[in-house]
Amino acid sequence: MPADRLFKDEATEEKGERARMSSFVGAMAIADLVKTTLGPKGMDKILQSSGRGRSITVTNDGATILKSLHIDNPAAKVLVEFLDISKVQDDEVGDGTTSVVVLCGELLREAEKLVNAKIHPMTIIAGFRMAAECALSALLKRVMDNKEDSEKFKEDLMKIAMTTLSSKILSQDKEHFATLAVDAVMRLKGSTNLESIQIIKKPGGSLKDSFLDEGFILDKKIGIGQPKRIENANILVANTAMDTDKVKIYGARVRVDSMARVAQIEGAEKGKMKEKVEKIIGHGINCFINRQLIYNYPEELFADAGILAIEHADFEGIERLALVTGGEIASTFDNPESVKLGHCKLIEEIMIGEDKLIHFSGVEMGQACTIVLRGASFHVLDEAERSLHDALCVLSQTVVDSRVLLGGGWPEMVMAKEVDQLARKTPGKRSHAIEAFSRALQAIPTTIADNAGLDSAELISQLRAEHHKEESNAGIDVIAGAVGDMEKLGISEAFKVKQNVLLSATEAAEMILRVDEIITCAPRKREDRM
Repeated sequence: MPADRLFKDEATEEKGERARMSSFVGAMAIADLVKTTLGPKGMDKILQSSGRGRSITVTNDGATILKSLHIDNPAAKVLVEFLDISKVQDDEVGDGTTSVVVLCGELLREAEKLVNAKIHPMTIIAGFRMAAECALSALLKRVMDNKEDSEKFKEDLMKIAMTTLSSKILSQDKEHFATLAVDAVMRLKGSTNLESIQIIKKPGGSLKDSFLDEGFILDKKIGIGQPKRIENANILVANTAMDTDKVKIYGARVRVDSMARVAQIEGAEKGKMKEKVEKIIGHGINCFINRQLIYNYPEELFADAGILAIEHADFEGIERLALVTGGEIASTFDNPESVKLGHCKLIEEIMIGEDKLIHFSGVEMGQACTIVLRGASFHVLDEAERSLHDALCVLSQTVVDSRVLLGGGWPEMVMAKEVDQLARKTPGKRSHAIEAFSRALQAIPTTIADNAGLDSAELISQLRAEHHKEESNAGIDVIAGAVGDMEKLGISEAFKVKQNVLLSATEAAEMILRVDEIITCAPRKREDRM
């Protein structure tokens, strides 16, 4: 049997050189796509969905752009790994999503030249591994850790937040937002659970009007005839149907011989509803929040009992509310002792812009807080939320791992210098791969400079010369368009972000380098049912 008849008719395979080239090309194409969003002067992309309504997203967040891509090229499917590294980076540390893709793309661009020079992929991988270890140890020698000095540590957090936000839409008011983010994360007291930080978006005003509020805000109005302010609240959070339990069997009919019977049925339904409401009131509560609707009659009963009843709270809202008030979501009310109530000191109605919202202060979980974002339009608010989320993630990770590095291309130059020296000491073909790794690292400061419209070749050569002096703090000052001292400019990054970028990019490049064959299955045919 001839080898080419091994697969079905429409299945295709690419082997050896071709397979490797097509996976390289796909990887580099994706890296070039997000490259322009890197750094403080990075540009935004408009993403239009193909679904109903053709919704539009304006963003420069690497992970968001890559998540929205639908790749059809079989070779670029290898890059699903590529998209994953950016997603993992986003989930793990929140920032560096673009850097990790750009670095991986550059490593593959260098690897392509080495493969063309007849160096075996396994030799390249061995060189890359040595280089990555060397680069990491170079960073570890230069990290700063101010965990012991709380004032300095807070300054570090502010610098990291401002550096993270400077490449986002919030860069104009980065000091204001950095303060919000640091305050919110400091309230978590070392926890990395961002669930208790709620972000509410309200169009209107400008980004500068955003503020941090301690406690919890629920985007709902207080009903008519109900108390507008409750102190020392006992809250029952529920997910239960509050409509009268009609006969809910499909096709069931009730036949009556007079109108009096209809009134009897309605009376029975009302009695059933009243019983349920009395059970709920029996829990000794003064605030009832339900995921589903509360209809007129039960609402009337709650108002008579002086209980604040809030209906149709969104699910995320009540889950978070139960978490921060220390309660649990209940759906049956027969055993009051088994239901865990939530508590807070004060519930009141507040106004934000034109909208009324309900504010819970003095909640059980002291670290809970709400960040209210204001802005001109929903696109601006969505992008502001993504930017703030990145900053909160990075800060919460830095509180756990407090090691800090300088930013602005400084870590890449420190790593590149050490890796270069390793290449000179290493005999054999691996030294070519190590040298290529050093060139790929320099692509990040090069891209930052290019995106700002600066002369990258001039700047990088100046930067390299600066770094040959001992203990240099030189990096790219994008605002002045020159080489600057990163410590004086207060540009810092979390060590964990850089470590993740370096290791994830190296591993992803390794995986793509190992490919030597791509087999595409034959598409499934639809059977004719005629």
